[in-house]
Amino acid sequence: MSTPLVPKFTLHIYDPRERALVTAADRVLDGIAELSRPFRRRRRPEAPKRILLLRLERIGDLLMALPAIEDVRTCAPAAEIDLVVGSWNADLASMIAGVTRVETLDAHWLARDGGGLGFAALRRSARRWRVTHYDLAINFEPDIRSNLLIAASRAAWTAGYRSGGGGALLDLSLEYDVRAHTTDNARRLVASVFGSTCSSGLTSGLRLPEETRAEVRRLLKGSARPLVGVHVSGGRPVKQWDLDRFAQVAGGLITGARASIVLTGAPADRPLVDTVVRSLPPGAVIDVAGRGDLLTAAALVEQLDLLITGDTGPMHLASAVGTPVIAVFGPSDPVRYAPRGPHDRIVRVDLPCSPCNRIRLPPERCVGHTPDCLSSISADRVLSAALSVLAERPARDRLPAGDCTR
Repeated sequence: MSTPLVPKFTLHIYDPRERALVTAADRVLDGIAELSRPFRRRRRPEAPKRILLLRLERIGDLLMALPAIEDVRTCAPAAEIDLVVGSWNADLASMIAGVTRVETLDAHWLARDGGGLGFAALRRSARRWRVTHYDLAINFEPDIRSNLLIAASRAAWTAGYRSGGGGALLDLSLEYDVRAHTTDNARRLVASVFGSTCSSGLTSGLRLPEETRAEVRRLLKGSARPLVGVHVSGGRPVKQWDLDRFAQVAGGLITGARASIVLTGAPADRPLVDTVVRSLPPGAVIDVAGRGDLLTAAALVEQLDLLITGDTGPMHLASAVGTPVIAVFGPSDPVRYAPRGPHDRIVRVDLPCSPCNRIRLPPERCVGHTPDCLSSISADRVLSAALSVLAERPARDRLPAGDCTR
């Protein structure tokens, strides 16, 4: 009697129904892979000339993959590297050093406006990659759906993670380490593909346009230092810290550090930003929420002395351009997602249920109100952390508003 095929790892999927479906699909794929193994004649390329990288998720996910993308370029200095991202990241991806070409692909499960392509349309798009004859394709997302897209490319060698399902579709599949930072997982994957660590040594892989930087300098001209950004939107209700506490922190920095407060946000964040604006003296506030594109936001954050935010895309933007961050963490796991700069500070509380990492499917007890892991964080704690970072940073790091040569 044969032994039934079962996954040899843990699927990191917290929705029980989704986990059951992926488990069933994995059993089928494992069986097919086992039957086809004797007929497979695939070899890892020693010097790939055409490389496909897949990172379809949100802003922070792409930014945390920057060091790994830089590692790919270092490992394959002569290769053409194509990067596939969601359309919301297109401008940012075009500024990544070492990438030859950027393509956009919006998956419906990642598009927050209800748009995006269904899986059948995504697979048709992925099949068009076959004409490029990629030597190597790497999927930085632990997801069976994106593993299926990588497999559809028919690259000569494919690599990714098996912990979200679909590992049998890949030539090299690693288990995603949920105890490690997202950046470290991505770099470990690249090192496994090339058989060695290829560290570039770069501090940032973003090449922001000088005209965008000049525009930001004009916007901030004459503003008093320190410039402290406050990004009040959590992006999702389960990550939203109390607006009154954001206002208290901003007010404390105005009086305690004579700071100019820069309020950031997307156009959709306007109601949240307006609530905070009404609590602050107008002369000390620069309201730039909804202005410009993602590159403008990156150039703006680059000019700040400090950014105060939750676990958001701007948090990762600040990390990418070297701006210190005070990050208010609730359900998200800082071990996996926190910025790691020398002046960054994480403010959170220890609770038995936190961090749960249930961002897309929060526990019922946390829906409709601020979860305990965020409501327990006082404004005083965040203000104290901010004042401490502003005091400890070397004076040479705090540049005039007209200079952004960090």
